Amino acid sequence: MTFLARLSSSTGDLSTKLVDYVQLTKPRLILLFLITTAAAMEVASQGRVAPQLLLITLVSGACAAAAANTINCLYDRDIDAIMERTRYRPLPAGRVAPWEAVCLAVLLAITAFSLLAVFANLLSACLAMAGIAVYVGVYTHWLKRSSPQNIVIGGAAGAIPPLVGWAAVTGELSWAAWVLFAIIFIWTPPHFWPLAMLIQEDYARVRVPMLPVVDGDRVTAQQIFLYTLALVPTSLLLVYPCGVVGWGYGGVAIALGGWFIYRAWQLTQTPEDKEQARRLFKFSILYMMLLCAAMVGDRILLPQLSESLDALACLIKAT
Repeated sequence: MTFLARLSSSTGDLSTKLVDYVQLTKPRLILLFLITTAAAMEVASQGRVAPQLLLITLVSGACAAAAANTINCLYDRDIDAIMERTRYRPLPAGRVAPWEAVCLAVLLAITAFSLLAVFANLLSACLAMAGIAVYVGVYTHWLKRSSPQNIVIGGAAGAIPPLVGWAAVTGELSWAAWVLFAIIFIWTPPHFWPLAMLIQEDYARVRVPMLPVVDGDRVTAQQIFLYTLALVPTSLLLVYPCGVVGWGYGGVAIALGGWFIYRAWQLTQTPEDKEQARRLFKFSILYMMLLCAAMVGDRILLPQLSESLDALACLIKAT
């Protein structure tokens, strides 16, 4: 083999390995965490977050979430090898060794903590590490294989990114920050349970007691509906009494929440309809993205529009 051929082969192997490492971190999940983090930062700063701080916090958040996801893949590699949708992941497929996953997770966690501690503050860095601890210790190790309430309690890990973003901006956690936490916490069950309904056979095969496996589709659909009902008033607490966003956001929250409730109610009518569950799962993602966009728009676009209207009114009076 010529030098160029060997170099090409080595480059190809490295590229494949990097792709496997990225897959370990579950990048599609990380994107939603970053959206909630960015929204929290914009609300905390009243739309004036420093670009450098925003970038560093998002990179750190991505590293922390990637570390947690990598450890999750490492811990669950035994059941991932059996489940249809996960058997081709890098660890069960043998493309990445367990020690590589450990090293990757440690490196990512250290990077996240260091960046936040140096460029933001220690509180945000510790919160990022708490997110990893809750996801790995509470959800993955303790609850996932032992309780049908695993995603409810363990879902607290996914609600920590907004706290990280808020703390990075303000250095503290106000009531508004905890409302953001509560929104994600309450949203998580009606987001995840429709997916669990779609793949409950896989969970049953590996004896993971997800709610649809233990109590069936009808009870799961009813629980989804109840959590969705609780989500709408929780999302409005940011408007009153917290007062960190206005009714521009509030109107969007009511409209999105009403549509979410309607879709959840539809599922209660036909809980065995997998396509209905699939549509609800996809909408739950869109709901959170649009809700966060409404927060950002309320803090950035509406004040700018108000200033422009005030300037126009002054110009009209002057003429």
